[in-house]
Amino acid sequence: MFFNTLLNIILQIIPLGGGLMGGGAFGGGTMQEPVQWHDSVSYNTDGTVSLIITATVDEGWHIYSQNHKGTALPLEIKVQEGGCFRMLGDKFSEAPDAEEHYDEVFKETELYHSGVVTYAMPVKVRCDSLFTITAHAEGQACIDGSCVPVESDFSFEIDPAMVVPFGNSTDADAEADTSLLWFFLIAFGGGLLGILTPCVFPMIPMTVSYFMKHGGRRQAIFYGVSIVAIYLILGVALSAIFGQGFANDISTHWLPNVLFTVIFIVFAISLLGYFEISLPSSWVNSSARNEERAGYVGTFFMALTLVLVSFSCTLPIAGAVALGAADGSFLKPIVGMLGFSLAFALPFTLFAFFPEWLGRLPKSGSWMGALKVTLAVVELAFAFKFLSVADQAYDWNILPRQLFLTIWIILFALLGLYFLGVIKFPVDGGTKPKLGWGRGTMAAVNFAIVAYLLPGMWGAPLNAISGWLPPMSTQTFVLGGDNKAMAENLAWQNSAVMDYDMALDSSKTAGKPVLLMFTGHGCVNCRKMEQKVLADSAVAMQMKNYIICTLYVDDKVSKLSEPFVTAEGESLSMLGDKNKYIQKALFHQNAQPCHYIIDGASGKVLNGPVFYTTEVEDYLEFLNGK
Repeated sequence: MFFNTLLNIILQIIPLGGGLMGGGAFGGGTMQEPVQWHDSVSYNTDGTVSLIITATVDEGWHIYSQNHKGTALPLEIKVQEGGCFRMLGDKFSEAPDAEEHYDEVFKETELYHSGVVTYAMPVKVRCDSLFTITAHAEGQACIDGSCVPVESDFSFEIDPAMVVPFGNSTDADAEADTSLLWFFLIAFGGGLLGILTPCVFPMIPMTVSYFMKHGGRRQAIFYGVSIVAIYLILGVALSAIFGQGFANDISTHWLPNVLFTVIFIVFAISLLGYFEISLPSSWVNSSARNEERAGYVGTFFMALTLVLVSFSCTLPIAGAVALGAADGSFLKPIVGMLGFSLAFALPFTLFAFFPEWLGRLPKSGSWMGALKVTLAVVELAFAFKFLSVADQAYDWNILPRQLFLTIWIILFALLGLYFLGVIKFPVDGGTKPKLGWGRGTMAAVNFAIVAYLLPGMWGAPLNAISGWLPPMSTQTFVLGGDNKAMAENLAWQNSAVMDYDMALDSSKTAGKPVLLMFTGHGCVNCRKMEQKVLADSAVAMQMKNYIICTLYVDDKVSKLSEPFVTAEGESLSMLGDKNKYIQKALFHQNAQPCHYIIDGASGKVLNGPVFYTTEVEDYLEFLNGK
């Protein structure tokens, strides 16, 4: 160590002597600065900020890598630590990779850079106001065996408002794109189911035969395009009604949720065959009369007639797609109707091009009735999900977890008995279907669903569907060690502070930071995260170190003792409105779940945000300040 230090001192003195003598690399005794430094900040899409240092090395010179282990001095970059950030690495990354050179004199491999070098260090931001990160770099630059010390100070101005939160913003855009794709595929599947209904399926060969005699493939293509256009018009109309800005109210307000519950129940009863939903016959007759017009006009009215005639069978399915789109996204109703109509129009066009395929179609039969009964049960199950959202948001306490599960168990048990032929519905008529392998398989599937749901009656978490169920806090009875332990781990739900200002006061009194959770009664991912992460024993133990504050942004019942006045002068009287405003104004977020750790005395962010995750280790790192 002493030898290396002495040798480096000598290497740094030698070039200075050369400079004083007026020769060598330094010429005329001027101070050499062979490296020019530049610093900058990069705001990444994964929620981190990168500190960027760029070194431009003069031609012929080189500087040693941070990873150099030999005699020469490696570059050292030291960051002045602070409470507003956390470095996500031990050393700055280097680009490009260091050059390797074997030194014959010292018998060692040197690692150094020449030209332009970029050093980067990602950091995690913890504060919500402007702050500065300072750093210092020092090392040595060499040319032809002569070396000089190099160093520089850096100052990085960090604006937290520019930080893209991980799981939100860019990631949220990607998630939204994925959500739309999945919704399109679900709607497309709904369109395929609509084809198999008794109102539509028998019409395929008749319609295709007509086009084979009149107009051919061009008319068939226009027929399919017309069907898509009709449903897209409906999608645009729904977008105008359920466009952006309506999302929060429609997702948790009691009126639309109760309305959706009633509509789904009515649709289901109609599918079971107890009554038929139909449009006025005058509409259908008027459209049918216009079919006689020649050319494409007549073909368009043929498509319109199909849509109207099939209304009684397809409305429950298309209606489910439409209601599923009513979440505030402008594109979702359009995407849903596009997916549904494309699948619905597909066979009429496809079979016109390949009429020989008609012979391969299955014949109409009891399977159509079984399909309608299955759809009816699924819609009834979803009807109670809508009711559960309103029940939680308004604290009605009419549909606790056990009652909800009881209803679902009964529904799927009845469907299993239906496939076994034990019970019938009007849609089946007077015939008794034979129990074949298809009905036997469907019966087994439904009884398997019942077997999975049953342990939930005694407190089993049912993680696969936990997001769709009422929260565990509404469970009145828990049996078994693991289930009981999970319920105990979620006991914080009953003692959590529900008001932001009260949480800050409690934090000051107890001397604990606040674990702030923005959540919602109608938030599926919030329930999943509670069951899979927050109910973990290790997480529950760490949560005892915090004042727990759960802010429901969709709370519709709790009134504030005193009005909350916003920075804009608006007076808010409801707790849910205050929570929603705090999340947007103070934390610049609108997604749930969204968790922070904050200092109760100052309100400063100590860690976060953390969005939806099912990884216990990730959440433990968040709780431990990493």
